[in-house]
Amino acid sequence: MTDADETVRCWLVERSSYGDERMVTLVYATPEGDRHVTKQFSTNLLMKKRVTAAIDVEPDRLEPVGDEDTLERYATEAQRMAATSDPDEEV
Repeated sequence: MTDADETVRCWLVERSSYGDERMVTLVYATPEGDRHVTKQFSTNLLMKKRVTAAIDVEPDRLEPVGDEDTLERYATEAQRMAATSDPDEEV
């Protein structure tokens, strides 16, 4: 089994900042928008990290998307990102 068989390509669909802690949340979703993974970073750490258009995620780390509106929004954004960006491109 190859690494490609063991991971799922997910695309950046949402980036948001919040709170006094200066945290940034990145959401990566499957092209179908039905599953996602959320990553949180401090702004200081994020400035040192490469944020790419896509990441490869182990299937057991993906969470189901809770509602139809979010699923459609994630699918639209993931497909747009996939069409306009290389997976390793910094965004």
